[in-house]
Amino acid sequence: MSEVVSVSGSTISTYSFEPELSALPWHSRLPTGSEKSLFTLRPLTSPNDFALAVALQRAAWGEDFSDVVPPAILHIVGYVAGIAAGAFTDDGTLAGFVFGISGIRDGRLSHWSDTLAVRAEYRDRGIGERLKRYQRDLLLALGIERMYWTFDPLESRNAHLNFNRLGATASEYHRDFYGATTNSTLHQDIGTDRLVVLWELASPRVAASLTASTDGAPHDDLHAIPLVNETSQGAQGPVSSEPDLALDAPTVRLAIPADIQALKSGSSELAREWRRVTRLAFESYLAKGYIVRALVRRGAHSEYILERHGVT
Repeated sequence: MSEVVSVSGSTISTYSFEPELSALPWHSRLPTGSEKSLFTLRPLTSPNDFALAVALQRAAWGEDFSDVVPPAILHIVGYVAGIAAGAFTDDGTLAGFVFGISGIRDGRLSHWSDTLAVRAEYRDRGIGERLKRYQRDLLLALGIERMYWTFDPLESRNAHLNFNRLGATASEYHRDFYGATTNSTLHQDIGTDRLVVLWELASPRVAASLTASTDGAPHDDLHAIPLVNETSQGAQGPVSSEPDLALDAPTVRLAIPADIQALKSGSSELAREWRRVTRLAFESYLAKGYIVRALVRRGAHSEYILERHGVT
């Protein structure tokens, strides 16, 4: 079934998702030598689906996580061009899910992807990326070409997916976007500073990223790009220098730890120092018109690539 809804003078198609029409089976990427597992991507449609999504959120962010998306919201978003979809195994296990709502931002019809979670035992199989691609396909069918979401810029794994694999960009930084704490162990000690990601779903950049055979940032000579913060190896992990906020190059690099959660478990003080340094750097360079476009992973640390707006 479908219906037509008018939003600020624009017409978009919305529809109730029928699993037999929209389910897309695919084989996940597994380590060499492992037997392939079949996952099915489909919208969440039943009370059991919604309950599984709530349980997965608590598994990912902790039992005391205060911002769990409840079953009622997961149910109703499908009626107003929102997305609540999951990757299911053959035995009905919810391996990962994605949730977002649609609305108007900067005068344009847009989608805000609020939640993406993958169960720990199914990570590193490409499930998160496949869920984002599926979400994109559903939104393009609705006429929605812009998607936003937030992520912690200290999380290197998420940055790699967002910028290198999906082709998103970021030009907004917010301190403690979700408050100083959410009762999640992931946010403990370092707060909830966030980059706001923009994914231009129909853009040539995104199309190129989704079809690229390489897995990294498109920069050959990193040493020619000025580095905002030098790094050194300390007793408890990588240490950052004070950021140089006066660089005026068309492209700059900004270092972060390769694994902020592992670093935090060894030294919460060092993790907070990384937050302080990178907060200063992001706020300064984004305010000067730089845009985050890529991430390069370099062992114990990773480096963002920021380009001044207008640089090709």
